[in-house]
Amino acid sequence: MSPARIADFVAQAHFTLRPMLNVFTIDKGRLSGRLVQHEIESPADLAHLQPVWVDLEAPGPEEVGWIASRFGLSIPNNIVDDDLEESARFYEEDNGELHIRSDFLLEDDHTSRNVRVAFILYNNVLFSIHGEDLPVFRLLRLRARRIPALIEDAKDVLLKLYDADAEYSADALESIYDALEQVSARVLRQDVDDKAAAEALAAIAREEDLNGRIRRNVMDTRRAVSFMMRSRMLNAEQFEEARQIMRDIDSLDSHTAFLFDKINFLMDATVGFININQNKIIKIFSVASVAMLPPTLIASIYGMNFQHMPELSQRWGYPFALGLMVFSVAVPLLYFRRKGWMR
Repeated sequence: MSPARIADFVAQAHFTLRPMLNVFTIDKGRLSGRLVQHEIESPADLAHLQPVWVDLEAPGPEEVGWIASRFGLSIPNNIVDDDLEESARFYEEDNGELHIRSDFLLEDDHTSRNVRVAFILYNNVLFSIHGEDLPVFRLLRLRARRIPALIEDAKDVLLKLYDADAEYSADALESIYDALEQVSARVLRQDVDDKAAAEALAAIAREEDLNGRIRRNVMDTRRAVSFMMRSRMLNAEQFEEARQIMRDIDSLDSHTAFLFDKINFLMDATVGFININQNKIIKIFSVASVAMLPPTLIASIYGMNFQHMPELSQRWGYPFALGLMVFSVAVPLLYFRRKGWMR
């Protein structure tokens, strides 16, 4: 078996065996204050842990049953739905469960989308349920393993996720800036043909879609952090961190508004260049039709059936008519060219 085939087999095996349930605890030993990840493959692996964060990625009924047995938490099948009402996305149950549903941005080379994540804060444990792996979650796991005392409780995990989400949105906005700079270089040059204009329009549409999704993601994060601040669940340090996240989100709002204006400008400029190119074509047809009017008039005159037309009986009559037609075409074309109407 070739090395490439072996590597592909190993990658497929790792993907197949990757657990859907990840449990995180805070290390109290040599790496005090760091987040430790535990891969759970059976209920026995979960029994002795005191987690601060339980992450369920596309969980099956078996994993949901483990959570219900270990923590007494029932996770409904439709917990990740599309409800937009605040009462359905941010609420507290009678048993103390705090439910928050938020959208997180997922952006790659081909597409961008908002992925819904359901959070449940229960007995000082944060449970997160989502359908696919998210860059923000990977970023937090990496930071929490490297930076001591970054996370102290479940509420810190939730705040750090929103903080990383704001940072990820900022990085995505920077990518839009770079992409629009490239579009500007193509659109605002001297000559833009229809093919270049069509490519520019497609690129602008992609960036507009991404900017809109970032705007939606930022708005959703603001609502979630604002709910946490109103619910009085945060201590003084966490409340100040939430305020800083809100300030970061406010700054992102101004950037998204500026990008919408820039996108609209580039869209109008590109459409304007397309209209100019179309007008050039129409102008050429108009010039050609005007230039053909004199020879058409001459031909119609010599096509009249009058008895006394001296040129018809002369040997030079036909060449004279043709020459007169050519002359009548050349004079308007030279005039139009001198005026610059044929460019």
